[in-house]
This record gives sequence, C-alpha cells and structure tokens, in this order.
Amino acid sequence: MFRSRLRRGVEDEYAHVAAQMSQLVRQLDGFVDERFFQSADGERVTVVRFADWSSHRAWAEHPEHRRAQRRGRAEFYSWYDISVCEESYGHRFDVGES
Repeated sequence: MFRSRLRRGVEDEYAHVAAQMSQLVRQLDGFVDERFFQSADGERVTVVRFADWSSHRAWAEHPEHRRAQRRGRAEFYSWYDISVCEESYGHRFDVGES
C-alpha cells in the first residue's frame, strides 16, 4: 500500500509517469492487480498486489520503477508512506458469482 500527497502543480506530469508505471507493473510476472483511491482532502492510496514476495521485490527493484521513485521524491511527492504486507487470509463474495 502506497499512501501519498502530491506537491502543487505537478498533477499532469505525475499522471503521465503514474500511467507509465501502471502499464509496466502489469507486464511483470506475479502481478495480481492494482487499485487507486483519492480522498476528498487529496491523500492518494495505491494498493498493488503480487502473487508472492519475489514478484514484489522484482517490482521494487525494477530499474524504470527506481527512476520513477527518485523522480517522485525530487519532483512529485510532498510526503508518502509505504506498507508492505503478506496476506494471511482472503475471502471474496460477489453476488454475481454462481
């Protein structure tokens, strides 16, 4: 889970880089899914799930992702917080499933 706030005036360029990273992560083995949320006060939350720890590490260490991380600290984020977790239990309900 990646929580963040953007600096003022960087939204358009950030959106471009974020779209590139979203496209890149989807190509990696072990990628499960990603979701984006933004609260009314501007905090952003990105949840990305991987099949296993090694897939997550491959993303964390990917050279293009590393460049985007450096750019994020230098240009885009006023702050961020990262939490990495392992799922110990999962359950899904969908009324549309049979």
